[in-house]
Amino acid sequence: MTINCKGELIDLTVPKVMGILNLTPDSFFDGGAYKDEASILNQVGYMLDHGATFIDMGAYSSRPGAEHVDEDEELKRMLPVIELILKKFPDTLISVDTFRSRVAAESLERGAAIINDISAGNLDQEMFRTVAQFQVPYIMMHLKGTPQSMQKKATYTDLIKDLRHYFSEKVQEATSQKINDIIIDPGFGFAKTTEQNYTLLNHLDLFKTFGLPLLIGLSRKSMIYKVLDSNSKEALNGTTALHTIALLKGANIIRAHDVKEAMECVKLVSALKANAL
Repeated sequence: MTINCKGELIDLTVPKVMGILNLTPDSFFDGGAYKDEASILNQVGYMLDHGATFIDMGAYSSRPGAEHVDEDEELKRMLPVIELILKKFPDTLISVDTFRSRVAAESLERGAAIINDISAGNLDQEMFRTVAQFQVPYIMMHLKGTPQSMQKKATYTDLIKDLRHYFSEKVQEATSQKINDIIIDPGFGFAKTTEQNYTLLNHLDLFKTFGLPLLIGLSRKSMIYKVLDSNSKEALNGTTALHTIALLKGANIIRAHDVKEAMECVKLVSALKANAL
């Protein structure tokens, strides 16, 4: 199982880690932490040194109830940082977390390699066409509503059946528009209650039937710290536990704030699977 990033085939048979770089002041865990060039480059260098294959950059917070950010502000936050990172670390595979086709296009023109769309094209009808034009890998996530409204929409007839139907339609639409490298993200924490998130994790392997790479974003989310009666800053151990479960159930990419610890999960689960009788 491979994806093509800038002409390089990335083998996802061994799971990879995608390091998170938030460029927003209000992200739920590290909002506002990376305000200047030095802090940005130090963090990216740290993640790359500890095994991140991809760096995922977001300039629009998608946490529940996040404030709306206009397109120009998102671009103002995003584009200079892409250029900064690629100047210092030219081989970096940058994933851009955006649901806007203009932000996607301008980011790809400056050297980004992947588009990570929380809405799977639902919030911008030009997104599929844009991704197809640039022929880059496309992460499509499950979301109902918007970041501002999603927590009011956590109702399903049958959670797993509804999500599988959603992805079957989205994958068909994307492939019909000649998007070749599709990655599925079931959207933990997006329009889902804590209980629904754990149901989803329990049945994660059912999404492998699409034959596509599976990306998991669990890092420090409320589904962890609410159960543990703590907070996002104290949720690393819980994150590691759930990353291990996700890897055992077939996750190909782990999107994480803590790259070193996520890579340790990958190495340990890979050793476990390699020595199965």
